[in-house]
Amino acid sequence: MDLKIVNATLDELAEDKGISKERVIETIEMALAAAYKRDYGERGQIVRAEFDLATGKAIFRQIKIVLDESMIKPDDEEGAEGETEPENEDEPHRVRFNPERHLMIDEAKKVKKDAEPGDELEFPLETHADYGRIAAQTAKQVIIQRIREAEREAIYEEFKEKEGGIVSGIVQRIEGRNIFLDLGRTTALLPADEQVQHERYRVGERIKGLLLISEKEKRAPSLYISRSHPKFVEKLFEIEVPEIGQEIVQIKGIAREAGLRSKVAVYSTDKNIDPVGSLVGQKGIRVGTVITELGGEKIDIIEWSDDPIRFLSNSLSPAKVLDVELDEDGRKATILVDEGQLSLAIGRNGQNVRLAAKLTGWKIDISTRDGKAKDPDADEISAASGEEEETTEKVTDEVSTASEETSDKEESKEELNDVSAKSSEEDSAGKKDK
Repeated sequence: MDLKIVNATLDELAEDKGISKERVIETIEMALAAAYKRDYGERGQIVRAEFDLATGKAIFRQIKIVLDESMIKPDDEEGAEGETEPENEDEPHRVRFNPERHLMIDEAKKVKKDAEPGDELEFPLETHADYGRIAAQTAKQVIIQRIREAEREAIYEEFKEKEGGIVSGIVQRIEGRNIFLDLGRTTALLPADEQVQHERYRVGERIKGLLLISEKEKRAPSLYISRSHPKFVEKLFEIEVPEIGQEIVQIKGIAREAGLRSKVAVYSTDKNIDPVGSLVGQKGIRVGTVITELGGEKIDIIEWSDDPIRFLSNSLSPAKVLDVELDEDGRKATILVDEGQLSLAIGRNGQNVRLAAKLTGWKIDISTRDGKAKDPDADEISAASGEEEETTEKVTDEVSTASEETSDKEESKEELNDVSAKSSEEDSAGKKDK
């Protein structure tokens, strides 16, 4: 055996699979033990192998578990060979005694004076150099299985640390509305309900997303990506704004309707630093980068305040608020705005006031100077009805104007006909006089 080649192969395997070299050697030892037991072991026997990488030799040992009388299942008790579950937690696990894997406490103390029930004692086994084909195949299967398990665990641990952060992947395939992303060592799923509605993805395209869940399963870790989660916006700003990483600027809350609009509440621990300006950046470069990644989604950045009146006023930006009345018990706020600011405060389809309510946690009613509260939904319907009426009136006016013009033309035509008839009569009378 060329130990240099063995070492190089183990190093390459460990690096390629992302697992430690020690774990690879442990896998080889398990495979050797399985091969030994297949050809030379006894039923129920526990065999362990120790592989010395320096010499290339393996040492085999038999393991026996120390038992006392309370841990042995009576011969007349029904059940298969092995452990039985105790009726309560205070009772020990009981097993059917097998001399190949168990050792009574009295015999164990002869080998080791301080032996206790549950201890494992090791006994050396004869080393064999020759193994049959089936034993070799068994060892191969153990190595493949254990390496795969180790690789899955390594992938799980790697992405478990990244959970809640941004990952980047290439669109590998599209099945219905589900998008599968290649993250390098594994594949992640971007489900339909975590996508932005108007976005379309192409195979080979690189996209970013928020790593939501990393579940450990038998076949492979289940990784889920989101592009619609509000925290995705927060993580994008963390990348672009160094003040957030330095904990000078904090994002206190985000309300988002993915693909349409987001409201971000920010706060600065340093009075000399403008939190809104930090997120916007010089000439809007920072917020512009985030908007580009979100496909043009509009972002309102407002200053957070522990004063609910001020925070509520800021939350309705870009509308200007005149006054705020609070109902602490019902956690309801009535906000007064100018008549000209009403539609801006409510937003298209009530979006602005809806996001403000999500961001602040208050139920918001918009009111004008006349003191009459406006229901955002009703206002939107009224506005839509008003537009329809204006359109109808405009069309009616145009039809009326056209009708009037037609009537005028007809009247002018009749006048011309009258004039022509009168001229004809005069000509006839003149001829008669002559």
